[in-house]
Amino acid sequence: MNHTAMSDAFRPAARWRMPATLPDFGGSPQAMLEHFAAHPELICDLDLQRNPGSYARTLLWSDAETSIWAIVWDSGARTAIHDHHCSCAFGIVSGRLTEFRFRALDKVRVARSWETAHRPGDIACLATTQPNIHQMVNDSGAIAISLHIYGFDPRVHDSSVDREYVAARI
Repeated sequence: MNHTAMSDAFRPAARWRMPATLPDFGGSPQAMLEHFAAHPELICDLDLQRNPGSYARTLLWSDAETSIWAIVWDSGARTAIHDHHCSCAFGIVSGRLTEFRFRALDKVRVARSWETAHRPGDIACLATTQPNIHQMVNDSGAIAISLHIYGFDPRVHDSSVDREYVAARI
């Protein structure tokens, strides 16, 4: 994805003018996430969708293989426990999100295996080489914003979620 294609794609989706000095990321999700984590104003100043009490996704750019989303998380917002049908990389732009990872017990139930708090500048990824069952929660008491890069075309799939699970009572 080159600078010109990215610049043209971002403008209509989020009313943003790409700075002339933006580097070419060379197709690297990590380089893109590192750049925006270091310059949170580039995302925070966008006209992003919001959903009080929950989270809202704003599509910033997409092509046949990749989609880039900014997600605004209201205090208390949480995803379902889920896995992805595609690769997923994300970075925290502002605020704090807690990520819970799970291991499958069967096709429906999961058990929590670990958790971590992600802060501004943190970057994580989920490969499709194994089940990557997780849940994202904004338990910080303040709004958080994250940037997600998924390996799917939003014209083909409504979301990156493959399956939702239920936490087992152990």
